[in-house]
Amino acid sequence: MKKKIIIFLILFILVCGFGFWGREIFSNNQKKNKTEAKSEENFNRLSDEELKERIGQMVMIGFRGTEVSENSDIIKIINDAKIGGVVLFDFDVPSRSFPRNILNYEQTKKLISDLKKYSSVPLFIAVDAEGGKVNRLKPEYGFLDIASPKELGELNNYEITKKEYLKLAKELRELGFNMNFAPVVDLNINAKNPIIGALNRSFSSNPDIVFIQAKVFIESLKENNIISVVKHFPGHGSSKNDSHLGIVDVTETYKEEEIIPYQKLNENNLLEAVMTAHIFNKKIDKNYPSTLSSIFLEDILRKKIGFSGVIISDDMQMGAISKNYGFEESIIKAINAGNDILLFSNNSSNNYDKDLGYKVTDIIYDAVKNGQISEKRIFESSERIYNLKRKFKII
Repeated sequence: MKKKIIIFLILFILVCGFGFWGREIFSNNQKKNKTEAKSEENFNRLSDEELKERIGQMVMIGFRGTEVSENSDIIKIINDAKIGGVVLFDFDVPSRSFPRNILNYEQTKKLISDLKKYSSVPLFIAVDAEGGKVNRLKPEYGFLDIASPKELGELNNYEITKKEYLKLAKELRELGFNMNFAPVVDLNINAKNPIIGALNRSFSSNPDIVFIQAKVFIESLKENNIISVVKHFPGHGSSKNDSHLGIVDVTETYKEEEIIPYQKLNENNLLEAVMTAHIFNKKIDKNYPSTLSSIFLEDILRKKIGFSGVIISDDMQMGAISKNYGFEESIIKAINAGNDILLFSNNSSNNYDKDLGYKVTDIIYDAVKNGQISEKRIFESSERIYNLKRKFKII
C-alpha cells in the first residue's frame, strides 16, 4: 500500500512538473513570437523618409569632376537621395580621357574634403588602391609608388609587406579616404587570366600566402582607420575571361581552395566588407552569377563562412551584368541575393549618366513599395552599413 502511495505521489509530482514546464515553454515561445512579431512590425513601420534614407545608404556611385561645390550635380544627388558612398577614379572610361576625379595630391585631398563638407550624409569615400597596375593614385600624379601584390607575394616577407602597406594606408588617410577596394584575395590559378593574373593583382596561387599578405594589408589599413573591401568573392583567379566585358564561367576551372582566404580572414576577425565577383559557377548556382545569387552570398558567405559584415557588389554596370540582365532586374536581384551596397561606377563603356543616383534609389524604393524587395532587407543592410560607419568613426 505504501509503495502504491509513493508511486502515486511521484507520478503526481511529475505530471504537475511537466505541466509547469510546458506552461513555461509555451509562455517563452509566446514571448519569443511576440518579440519576433514586434521586430517585423518595426520593419513595416519605416516612414517614407526613413525608408529613402536607408535605401540611399545602399548605393555607391561614381561621378565626373575634379572639384565640387554645393551646386555640383553629385552633391545635389547625395543630399537629395541620401547616397551613402562615392568612388573616385583617375580615368574617365566613357570619354576615354584624363582626368576624371584624380589629378594630383593636393587636388584630390581638397576634392575629398569638399565632398565631406557639402554632403549632409556621412560618406564612404572609396578608391581602388591595390598597388602595382591597379592603383588610381599613380606615381606620375605625385602619389607614392606601391609594389604589386604579385611582387609582395613572391617575397612573402612580413616586414617588407607591412612597410609597403603602411605607406599606402597613411597616404589614403591623409588624403581623406575611408575605404579601399583591396586587398585582392583571388588565387593566381590561371596566370594568364586577363583581369587578375595578367595584371599581377594576385599575391599567389597558395591560399596560405594570400591569407598572410592580405592580413598585413588589412591590418595596415585598419591602423589608419581605412575600411578594407576584400575581393572578389568567391574567387576570380581561375577565370579565363574578364567580367568587365561579359559573362565569366568558372564552372570547370574553379578550385575549392579559392574560398580559403575568406574563411581564414573571417576566423581572424579581419573581414569588414567583401566585394562580390560577377562569375558563374553552375555547380553551385546554375542560374545566376555570384553577385545575383543568394546561394553564394547567403548560404556560403553568410552561413558557411559566418561573415556578418557588409557585402558590396562589384560594379553593376560591368558587362557580365549589364549585357545579360535589365537595369531594374539586376538591382532587385542583387539586393534580394544579399548585397548590402550596390556599386555603380558610372565609369563603364556605357554613357555617363549624371542622374544615375536618382534612378537607382527610385528603382529600389518602387520595388519595396510594390513588394519585390522587403523592408526587412533594406533595414538589415542599412543597419550593417550604419554599424560599419560607426566602427570607423564615419558617423
